[in-house]
Amino acid sequence: MSVPLLSIIILAAMFLIATLLPVNMGALAFVGAFLLGAVFLGMETDDIIANFPGGLFLTLVGVTYLFAIAQNNGTIDLLVNGAVKLVRSRVALIPWIMFIITGVITAVGALGPAAVAIMAPVALGFAAKHKISPLLMGMMVVHGAQAGGFSPIAVYGVIVNGIVADTGFEYSPMALFLSSLIFNFLIAVVLFLVLGGRKLFSARVEQFVEGAADARMRASVGARASGADVDFRGTGSGTDSLKGKAKSGNDGGAVATESKQTLAQYATIAGLIILAVVALGFKVDVGFVAITVAVALALISPRSQKGAVEKISWSTVLLICGMLTFVGVLQEAGTIEYVSDGVASLGMPLLAALLICYIGAVVSAFASSTAILAALIPLAIPFLESGEIGAIGVIAALSIASTVVDVSPFSTNGALVLANAPEGTDRDRFYKQILAYGGIIVVVGPLVAWLVLVVPGWL
Repeated sequence: MSVPLLSIIILAAMFLIATLLPVNMGALAFVGAFLLGAVFLGMETDDIIANFPGGLFLTLVGVTYLFAIAQNNGTIDLLVNGAVKLVRSRVALIPWIMFIITGVITAVGALGPAAVAIMAPVALGFAAKHKISPLLMGMMVVHGAQAGGFSPIAVYGVIVNGIVADTGFEYSPMALFLSSLIFNFLIAVVLFLVLGGRKLFSARVEQFVEGAADARMRASVGARASGADVDFRGTGSGTDSLKGKAKSGNDGGAVATESKQTLAQYATIAGLIILAVVALGFKVDVGFVAITVAVALALISPRSQKGAVEKISWSTVLLICGMLTFVGVLQEAGTIEYVSDGVASLGMPLLAALLICYIGAVVSAFASSTAILAALIPLAIPFLESGEIGAIGVIAALSIASTVVDVSPFSTNGALVLANAPEGTDRDRFYKQILAYGGIIVVVGPLVAWLVLVVPGWL
């Protein structure tokens, strides 16, 4: 058996094991790289380790560390609460607020599942309160995460841009980001219209009046039930006044703590802006900038970074670094050239591009999208060298096809939405809805991405 064919079998076995068993695929990839390189290719271990992506390791650690600090010090909650307040009585805007916030969170460096884990409970809570379709709210969160996921400083974007940058192709990271953003936004528009979004516009006045009446009832009836003499000018009974004086001794410490937290939050927002400006505007390495900002925030507010290192997505770091190390060994084995020659032998580059998009979508619906991107993009690049189809369009279509299917209940994002179903929801029915929607996306998503981004040849 040839070494390229053997390496493909090893790769397929890795995906199968990682899908069926709770074993990190990155760990499997390191083992695969060692076995393939040392046993079958006769490589020295130093040569195998040379394929380890040190720069990407620093970027993944830096951006996820920074996001963990932002989550710890309440900056993410501050942004969420501020955005929700903008909605006020406009119920129809709630799904879009969830979409935008999740997109911003992933665009500044959070992993998609981390953003969905934060926003899914909030979104589905609003769905229950305002009688919005839980499927609509849940999928708006997932598509929001994918919309921001390919920004130049986001994890997906860093991975894809890093892989392509080593090939020497003329490539635009911003084109990838905008393609994913627009694609997921258009899906969100269709979802909003199909799942009852238009009806929400008529709920504005009714919800506002109902909310105002409820607030008045809580202020009056609730106050009387407490037995206190409530004066809405800020005074109370003599007993309440004494209690207030007794508590006043602790007010100074509470105010000081709150001031420090507010300072840390504003510093975090400023740090995220600095990250975007320096990394994108001045082309400075994202990893070094992110970890510098994170350490600066840790020095400003040491308490806010407590436990942040543990929140770094080490499983994802292991996954990506292991996969890219294995891909480096695949290149040494000639597997990349072997596969690309096989695809090119079809004689129809457009069909080959569609095929690889569907492979990415189907596998990613059940396995890690990050692993799929790390494995398939290097396999796709060589047959693009013919110049018959646009490299940017194919890479963008493959990236979108491999991530848009994360709505599947078998993926982390889809599972998080299902797990946060509102109380009283028929979970079996909700699962079937997510499953059906995921099936539609797996079938339609890659085809549309291919038709729009690859066939016209404008990228």
